[in-house]
Amino acid sequence: MKSVLSALIFLLGATIAHAQTAPFDMSGERPKGAKPIMPETLMPRVTAPQTTTPQTTSPKVVTPQAAVPQVATPQATAPKTSTPQVAPVLPAQNVPVVKQAAATPAAADFRRYVVPFTDFRLQGEYDRKSWSIFLTPEQAAAPAKFNFAYQNAVVVAPEASQLTIFLNNRPIGQQQIGSPDSASSISFDIPRGLLQPGANLVTFEATQRHRTDCNIQSTYELWSDIDPAKTYLSFSEQDAQRLSSTDAIRAIGVDGAGKTEFNLVVPALAQPGTTKPLMRLAQGLSLLSGMPNETFSFSTDTLPPPGPGKMTVLVGTPAELQPLFSAPAAAQTAALATFVKDPRTGSTILLVSGPSWQAVSGAIDTIVSPTDRDPTVRRDILITQRWTAPDAPFLFSDTSLSFSQLGIDTTEFSGRRFHTSFNVAIPSDFYANAYGEATILLDAAYAKNVLPGSHVDVYVNGSIATTKPITATGGGIFRHLPIRVTMRHFKPGLNTVTLEAMLLTNEDQACAPGTTSNTTPRFALFDTSQFHMPDFARVAQRPNLAALAGTSYPYNRGLAPVALFIDRADPDTVSATATLLGQMAVVAGHPIDVDLIASPSGVGNRDAIFVGSISQMPTTTLSQMNIATASQASWRPPTAGQNGQSETTVTFDEWRSRIGGGALQRQISLFQDWMRRNFDISLSSLQFIPSAERVFTPSNLNSFMIAQGASATGESSWTIVTAPSAKDLRAGVEAMTSQADWPQIAGHITVYSSKTGKVDTVPVSRFDFVMTQPWSFTNYRLIAANWLSTNILSYAFLLIILFLLLGVATSGILAKIGRRG
Repeated sequence: MKSVLSALIFLLGATIAHAQTAPFDMSGERPKGAKPIMPETLMPRVTAPQTTTPQTTSPKVVTPQAAVPQVATPQATAPKTSTPQVAPVLPAQNVPVVKQAAATPAAADFRRYVVPFTDFRLQGEYDRKSWSIFLTPEQAAAPAKFNFAYQNAVVVAPEASQLTIFLNNRPIGQQQIGSPDSASSISFDIPRGLLQPGANLVTFEATQRHRTDCNIQSTYELWSDIDPAKTYLSFSEQDAQRLSSTDAIRAIGVDGAGKTEFNLVVPALAQPGTTKPLMRLAQGLSLLSGMPNETFSFSTDTLPPPGPGKMTVLVGTPAELQPLFSAPAAAQTAALATFVKDPRTGSTILLVSGPSWQAVSGAIDTIVSPTDRDPTVRRDILITQRWTAPDAPFLFSDTSLSFSQLGIDTTEFSGRRFHTSFNVAIPSDFYANAYGEATILLDAAYAKNVLPGSHVDVYVNGSIATTKPITATGGGIFRHLPIRVTMRHFKPGLNTVTLEAMLLTNEDQACAPGTTSNTTPRFALFDTSQFHMPDFARVAQRPNLAALAGTSYPYNRGLAPVALFIDRADPDTVSATATLLGQMAVVAGHPIDVDLIASPSGVGNRDAIFVGSISQMPTTTLSQMNIATASQASWRPPTAGQNGQSETTVTFDEWRSRIGGGALQRQISLFQDWMRRNFDISLSSLQFIPSAERVFTPSNLNSFMIAQGASATGESSWTIVTAPSAKDLRAGVEAMTSQADWPQIAGHITVYSSKTGKVDTVPVSRFDFVMTQPWSFTNYRLIAANWLSTNILSYAFLLIILFLLLGVATSGILAKIGRRG
């Protein structure tokens, strides 16, 4: 008995000793595939952010005390997980709780990326960019942080340079710019109640100074790059991901590259009668989201993976969707458009269903109808706030707008080169690029040390429009100083006007130490300044791809449905068509009603759009657009390994030497370039009759083409969107509808190369006037003034005829007077 009792005591002691030395194990609670984490390595991983973040995540915040509370301490902001167990500082021996927190990934926070650009750079001594981000009520109510990462040029002086972030015009954080070697990640707490359901204004403002140089040229070396993939709002509450109504379509946002993607899964994509409602749905989704870089992707049998800036849309009857998703019972009896959860991934899906496709079309109308607008009703603004705020006001006639109305605040500036911009929109029938002048009435002031030779420059869409020198010494105040701006660079749609002040001082010429960081204001721009647009000629031109890119003209004004020809309903072609129509709807301000046709004979006198690979394009349509029909067989971009560029260069050089005419011809070409650059006079303006349009053959270097011309009857406009293949068509449309390339569409033909990213245009040689306004003497006078300004010989000939008539009339009068005497 004693021996048995001794053995039991021994075994119990060994068990206790083993329990005291072995760590606590929760391997059964770990996710599958997770590596075991030992206690001695676990705690540093949790506490590491608390020891490294004070330098980067707790910058000084400049905010009104009444509106924004003090920034939280680093210990409170450092944890990246929403698990409650991690928030307090845990004792070292509390290993079980720490292990449970580590098993919950920090990436569980919901992110909303906020930068709608592929690349985002703040440059110069002062730069400010604003846009809006749409939030759902759940996101606006949830606690949130603003996170971003940036890297700046080496020459930026950190002691005199600051980056400030504003939300709804209130500063939430200010960061000294000092990250030249690598990107720095910054995080700010957003005060409760600052975010609101709907649109929220985001503003980045940078003030930068050079480390060593004081001249104006050095200011072009200053930049700070914001990383879109690391700039986002983070929400710790899972409710922030919930989508409860179709208004949440506006909150789709962007991904880490500034893009927005709608993935439409339509099992019945190839069936007749489905394409038209799908095109209407695509346009409605584009208008609701309003993002600048939207693409549409169609598939028939797979659900794409979810992600930021992406929305999956299931479209079809319950029977068609059954292999992919079990639709609610309500879809069996009535039209249904609602958000549902994918049971496999837990992501939110927009379901558009009904017992028949007629019911599905009705469900689509419930989504799209809020975006409908009568084409005959004039709109006052061009909506741009998702990528540049505020929205651009439309200017149709004599109009004056103050800078405060255009989004420019009163600003004092202490540097060498000040620049700011504003946007205005011009209607599609704008015709004043040869004679018109707008005016900036400048309210500004400059300091006593600003020297003569300083000047104020005005740019329109990136091209210099005018320069106003500063000639007086001793400082001065401008009160409605008129600066005339030529309108040759204005175009239909969105126009950006940039004002730059180049300021010279003796201090900068000496460039003593500390001069670069001087904070004494040299220049002030007041928001009482005005931009005045005079009356201009209103008449549309055909063809005019710039008007298509600007406002979707003529398809935005038609009362009859636009004839739409699609060569085949494969996913690539339908995706390209939806992306194109979505972008056109955004600039038009409403969905464009389309009617699918099987052949050009069904167009009649309507405006039409032809989309497809060039081999499937009707030859009559290509001929009408002055596109070589031989391109259907010859247009083939070079495959991998082929050097099409060198072959093209050699051929070009051969032809240039063949027809160049030697040194004399080159001198004539240089003289023509000089005349065009300095006096805006070209050979086309020195002819009585415009030259005929040449037949265009796309180069094999090009992978996409869009062309416009008159219809066979000459009463409507036809537009061709084509490429060598359906895949090239989809890639080309996605590239050309991007924020960077869409404004470059102009002329009669625009081509794009996917290899080089280059966009080329063929200018219009001959065009027809299309009257858009009721008859008036004033408008016809302005039209005549612009036409004569672009046709110099005709103007000179008409002037000579008038002088001759005046001479004959004067001679007759004098003769009669003489006889009477």
